[in-house]
Amino acid sequence: MLTIKRLSLALAVTALVAGCSSGVKLDDKPVDGSLSSQGAGANGQGQSGVSGVDLTGSAASKAGPQGVSRIVYFDFDSYSVKADAQPQIEAHAKFIKANPAAKVQLEGHTDERGGREYNLALGQKRAEAVRRSLGLMGVNDSQIEAVSYGKEKPAAEGHSEDAYAQNRRVEINYR
Repeated sequence: MLTIKRLSLALAVTALVAGCSSGVKLDDKPVDGSLSSQGAGANGQGQSGVSGVDLTGSAASKAGPQGVSRIVYFDFDSYSVKADAQPQIEAHAKFIKANPAAKVQLEGHTDERGGREYNLALGQKRAEAVRRSLGLMGVNDSQIEAVSYGKEKPAAEGHSEDAYAQNRRVEINYR
């Protein structure tokens, strides 16, 4: 009789734990795109034998309007594009329209406050807001990709309002 009670208790605990679990893996490391996370060898090639591409000094990373910031900042818990960002977005829109081969990735980011799923959604809404602004200025939607990194890639470390403000952003990256 005691064994049946223990078995029933074990099954109840197992069912409770399984019912409370989430399909979202919170302990996964964010994708950083570096070759080291893909098993690069000493020759700079990944496991597939294909060499990695370094865009840090290439023409692709230097594309875009000269002298115009590639970062659009947002207020706390907001995905509304501020009025002071409009001239910056207009300059990018003019450049993209003048260069039909240009491709842009809009990377949405948040500060560390809030849960992972919430911040991923907020980062996506921020990227989509910039995408809509570019679209309203005549940029072809096929030239733009909007992604979210949530709080996974902070621009500034720390727990101050200044650090939080630097992390609430969309980065405009030319590909």
